[in-house]
Amino acid sequence: MTSDSVRTYDVVIAGGGIVGSSCALACAQSGLRVALVEREFAGCGATAAGMGHIVVMDDSEAQFALTRRSQQLWHTLSASLPTSAEYETTGTIWVAADEEELAEAGRKHVYLEERSVPSQLLSRSELATLEPNLRVGLAGGLLVPEDSVVYPPAVALYCSMQLHSLGSELIKGRTVRHLGNGEAVLDDGSRLRAPKLVNAMGADAAVCTPDLPVKKRKGHLAITDRYPDFVRHQLVELGYLKSAHSITTDSVAFNVQPRQTGQILIGSSRQYGNDDPAVNQDMLSAMLQRASLYLPGVASLSVIRVWTGFRAATPDKLPLIGPVPGDETLWLATGHEGLGITTALATAELLAAAFTGSVPAIRPEPYLPGRFEQVRSPKIALHQENL
Repeated sequence: MTSDSVRTYDVVIAGGGIVGSSCALACAQSGLRVALVEREFAGCGATAAGMGHIVVMDDSEAQFALTRRSQQLWHTLSASLPTSAEYETTGTIWVAADEEELAEAGRKHVYLEERSVPSQLLSRSELATLEPNLRVGLAGGLLVPEDSVVYPPAVALYCSMQLHSLGSELIKGRTVRHLGNGEAVLDDGSRLRAPKLVNAMGADAAVCTPDLPVKKRKGHLAITDRYPDFVRHQLVELGYLKSAHSITTDSVAFNVQPRQTGQILIGSSRQYGNDDPAVNQDMLSAMLQRASLYLPGVASLSVIRVWTGFRAATPDKLPLIGPVPGDETLWLATGHEGLGITTALATAELLAAAFTGSVPAIRPEPYLPGRFEQVRSPKIALHQENL
């Protein structure tokens, strides 16, 4: 594509992670001609760094609605996913360390049951039977059997590869420099025009749409060698809810996932104000120690790789999905924090419904960017000599 070329589409999406690629596929399946622009390759960035936990959450009714709807869409999509996606309904066990956390498990159980989400309270002995490598003396837990795990980069790649057959396009190796007023300008000077533009750039969304209430939240993950059946479910401490609620302090929590390969994925950590992608040894040590507190045998496992990634976090822990006030062409699909994998498909459904005039399965209002006063349309004044 030359610097003076202009191409037109129905929708242009910046960012080929799990959210952007899901949005592109949903729009293309709705009959829209889409251009998905990714600076590297589909599924890189935060998508490649994430755990791939598809989980129903209940911090708020809006969060529940988005996660539950997306989980249902994941279940439908799973039938067509390639084996490389490693989709598996492992279920989640929320582990209670003491009676206070067991009471929280009871509250979650009632909440989910009232909303037709299957769950099962586990006694101390039932927990030990399901996960014998957990430490002795834990109070119990809550099993949510419909939660799943997936390998996110493979799904993003799958979604992007479907575009060509639907009359749409993946543009790789290009960076979106400007986005707004019906036009995306790429780093080679080429222009893509569309009545709908979508910023799905995750933690980097503010590069093209300034003043967004989105901050980077750094996380660490570690993966072990192959130890089949060491862990059978996604295991998360109920104390995770306390650490995840904090939006200012660094924290670690017990959160481990079995992979189909027999490997164990170990998380999780959260850091604000740290844009350095390097592994922080103190944070990594704290995370592994936390895992060992719940799974003592982890200390003897061989960790073969450690990495970091950056989540896109908003102040109210809900994503930004919808139009930017002041520019009817510019839409956002960012700010999903640690739930980007889970909520990608429901996010895509909301945008595709808005673009085609159909009625979505859940209400879009809680996620609209206009709920934050600082969200404004970027002032775009492009001149050829600046490109």
